[in-house]
Amino acid sequence: MALADGFDVDRAFCPDFHHAVELVGRRWTGVILRALLHGATRFTQIRDAIPELTDKMLSARLRELEAEGIVTRRVTDDVPVRVDYALTEKGRDLSAAITSLSDWADRWATTGDR
Repeated sequence: MALADGFDVDRAFCPDFHHAVELVGRRWTGVILRALLHGATRFTQIRDAIPELTDKMLSARLRELEAEGIVTRRVTDDVPVRVDYALTEKGRDLSAAITSLSDWADRWATTGDR
């Protein structure tokens, strides 16, 4: 239903868009994706790249991203066992969105504005 000013009420809410925003916008998820896009592959590399991120939260977010098909987890039977994370094609496809948001943050978002 279009209103007089051209706003389309029926298109204002899109369940797929809402799911995507909720997924990527979860606490720590965006910065985890950014770390993976910048080459981090090991749990400790990701954690060390993100101050204040706890192991428990990182584990939870990586499991969620894996369940969504955005991240893969590969275990190598070494001593000690090696676990690597990588973005899937679906995850790498978020690169433009993450980069655009990073650019916007560089221009407009400052930690002092909170």
